[in-house]
Amino acid sequence: MNKPPLISVIIPVHNGERTIAACVEAVLACRGPRREVIVVDDGSTDRSAAIAARYHCRLLRHRVRRGAAAARNTGAAAANGDILFFCDADCIAHPRALAIAAAAMRRHGAGAVIGGTYSVTPVDNDFFSRFQSALIHYAESKRPAAPDYIASHAMVMDARMFRRANGFREDFMPMIEDVEFSHRLRGLHGCRLRMEPGFVVRHHFGFTLGRSLANAFVKARFWCRYSRRRGDLWRDSGCASLELKAAGALAGLTAALLAASMLTGSPPLWLDLIPPGLSLLLARRFLALCRRAHGWCFCALAALYYLAPYPAAAAAGCLTGLLDPKAPRLNGERAAAANCRGAA
Repeated sequence: MNKPPLISVIIPVHNGERTIAACVEAVLACRGPRREVIVVDDGSTDRSAAIAARYHCRLLRHRVRRGAAAARNTGAAAANGDILFFCDADCIAHPRALAIAAAAMRRHGAGAVIGGTYSVTPVDNDFFSRFQSALIHYAESKRPAAPDYIASHAMVMDARMFRRANGFREDFMPMIEDVEFSHRLRGLHGCRLRMEPGFVVRHHFGFTLGRSLANAFVKARFWCRYSRRRGDLWRDSGCASLELKAAGALAGLTAALLAASMLTGSPPLWLDLIPPGLSLLLARRFLALCRRAHGWCFCALAALYYLAPYPAAAAAGCLTGLLDPKAPRLNGERAAAANCRGAA
């Protein structure tokens, strides 16, 4: 009789003393398959490593910070499992996450990469954190049979395939390395990407208005740098959705129309309402999710935030990404291979 597969849960952490305990506890409490938990401390200067050491897990350490991609590669190189489950240190896995992941791998086979997403309701209860969690949940769950990428906050794949693909690129940008990895897995190694319903993690955001807008700006900047080189700026790609891209363009058009009205001294015309109306129409499924999860009041506030501030920040980030001459190199297979081999 064959043994059930061993799942290696790999958790990179850098200065995550506020969240690492809850993250590890949630994974250890998961029902289902055999697992080993590997925490990779990426040069933390706080108590992250000391806290992780209290639990029944393997603790690996980088003396200096090398980035999340390097930490994941270190964990994967030391893993004994047949299946790798990557989870971020600021996430809390659903109690059935491991069982769902194992069942999905049995169903789809070793050539599939299984993804989960954030729950609609995050750990934090503030408006901006709930908005972000709902937005990511909606964007990443839209096309479960054909997602554009699998995010590393809940990524499951065959360990041999991970090593064959040479792991995450460590010479890439400081974020969206999971997007590049997903594209490489699909394009060069023929992997099938699948989002699994019910495979969710709750995320700690700690967002304020400023942090929410800064997050939108920075992520859009890096995403556009990457997409510019790939030539797929208008691809419907998870969080970089067509709805959000359209919302940014329509917010800019609305601002231009209102500025024109002010400069000419004429009152705003009904035509000025068309861009925001169209933006809300395109976002109707996301807003319906907000209403179901948090009620009408939250839905109304989310609609207002989605109309201008959030897409405007994302559009500004996208513009700087388009103008930034430091576009990433996309031919880093050899460097990625060297990084993965040297990760241990």
